[in-house]
Amino acid sequence: MNTTQYPLEGLTVLDLGQVYQGPYCGFLLALAGARVIKIEPPTGDSVRNRSDAPGGVSLSFAMLNSNKEGMTLDLKTEAGREVLLELVEHADILLENFAPGVMEKLGLGPDQLHQRNPRLIYASGSGYGSTGPYRDVLAMDLTIQAIGGIMSVTGFPDGPPVKAGAAVSDFLGGSHLYGAVLTALMSRERTGQGCVVETAMFDMCYHPLASNLSMFHKQKQQIPRTGNRHGGLSVVPYNVYPASDGYVAIICVKDNHWRTLTRAMGRPELGMDPRYATNQARADAIDEVDELVSAWTQLHAKEDIFQISQRERFPAAPVRDLLELSRDPHLHQRGSLQDMDHPVLGSVALPHSPIRFRDVPRMPLRPSPGLGQDNVAVLADVLKLSEDQIERFSEQGAFGCRKTRL
Repeated sequence: MNTTQYPLEGLTVLDLGQVYQGPYCGFLLALAGARVIKIEPPTGDSVRNRSDAPGGVSLSFAMLNSNKEGMTLDLKTEAGREVLLELVEHADILLENFAPGVMEKLGLGPDQLHQRNPRLIYASGSGYGSTGPYRDVLAMDLTIQAIGGIMSVTGFPDGPPVKAGAAVSDFLGGSHLYGAVLTALMSRERTGQGCVVETAMFDMCYHPLASNLSMFHKQKQQIPRTGNRHGGLSVVPYNVYPASDGYVAIICVKDNHWRTLTRAMGRPELGMDPRYATNQARADAIDEVDELVSAWTQLHAKEDIFQISQRERFPAAPVRDLLELSRDPHLHQRGSLQDMDHPVLGSVALPHSPIRFRDVPRMPLRPSPGLGQDNVAVLADVLKLSEDQIERFSEQGAFGCRKTRL
């Protein structure tokens, strides 16, 4: 018998999230023990359709929707809205990342939902927030990276601005929305009342630019893009260097890191050379330092350099490609990545939550739900509806079709 108590066990979440931002918040809540019911439109979350796989499941959908139950609701119908309102009466949290105003236009805004359940945590994620001159501007990860300054500092000095390769704005948004939900739950513990919390992706762009903004403040002028060098050009070495079989990232935050690196390079005299002994001196000679380091790294394989850095104690890591990352032994040993035989995708490596709780075992991963696969089970369990009642909702178009999955 499993007696494990997960931190959010007993909480029910209605996850209306779409694409990455909202679903990632729901994923974190599910892996912390909450019951998360993913509610999709009849056509499904658009991320489902980014694959030709039968059943409408892309890998990105599978990564973000493990351990959730799946429902469809057509919120453009009166029946669909009524089902959601009844579910709200039994829920602790509702999260969504629609454009501001969409839920209000449907008659499902936080004021209406709090009339049905005053203890509900209503969590909203968006691009620009519910107020301000950009409120109604369409927002996607790419456009937020652009307007948020991230692209302006990404790339090389002689090239155009470049987006981050990963969807950083979406996942910063989802992470902060999770933090907002937990903060709201703490408030509810103290007051007994639900509340409305929101996060905006644009609001989160300034903080990660700390190094770049610091240099801008110091020089009082725009700074050229620095490629793989430090955003403020104030930490040296800090770059991606050629290895014999790829690339390796090396950074020396402390002067002692530089000295251990030079010992590994077989050039210990460089560690005490006044031209390079301090970080400021190295910053003044940044091109020379990068040439010295590159001359050494290109003679060795990237994994060998990684091993040397662990032995000598300076920060370094190989530049891994996606296949190498998916097979990383550290991530698999810790359970951060887990191999799964997905019912649609086959054998895939899926991520677990990056949040860990000491003395609580990792929750087993369950595959992402099929579109509407739990319609009947959720309504029967949560709302105690009979088959006839569910059938009536289905006939009224609540689930987007004449027949739900019985």
